Amino acid sequence: MTNRYVLIGLLVLQVLCAAFFVQDIVVSVLQLPVPPISWELYELIEIGAALGLILGVVFGALVVRHSARSAARAHDQLRIVSGAFMELLEERFEEWGLTPAEREVALFAIKGLTIPETAGLRNTSEGTVKAQTNAIYRKAGVNGRSQLLSLFIEDLMNGDIAAAAQAAQNSKRTA
Repeated sequence: MTNRYVLIGLLVLQVLCAAFFVQDIVVSVLQLPVPPISWELYELIEIGAALGLILGVVFGALVVRHSARSAARAHDQLRIVSGAFMELLEERFEEWGLTPAEREVALFAIKGLTIPETAGLRNTSEGTVKAQTNAIYRKAGVNGRSQLLSLFIEDLMNGDIAAAAQAAQNSKRTA
């Protein structure tokens, strides 16, 4: 939370510094009358404004670097969890005794493809896909696609995927 206040303060400082320089240019171009100040004070104000803008650039670069690192970490974690999800799918398919064709159909069903779309992708008839889908549901002990999907959502919510992802990450570290 304090980082947020620092960034807001830095942004306000940059706006004030930029406003000073813009005001200075506008006064010069329009030849507006302004009360005189000593040149020493004026130079100090200019130096302070320039330093404020430089600080803004430096801290802005640090924030961008931090954001890039955070995005890279999130990407890595997503990749690990995605791999763990695939491992979980394979485990369940193995438990249910699905054939290779049924595994492929189950993946398409989990991804949300319809029976005609699945048949088209697999170059089989819709009847074959329906029969394989029914076999998958029977072996998994569910009544339809939504219940099949809910099994995996339940695993997500119970943390099975997080545990598998952590195990995968630990095995990468030891390798």
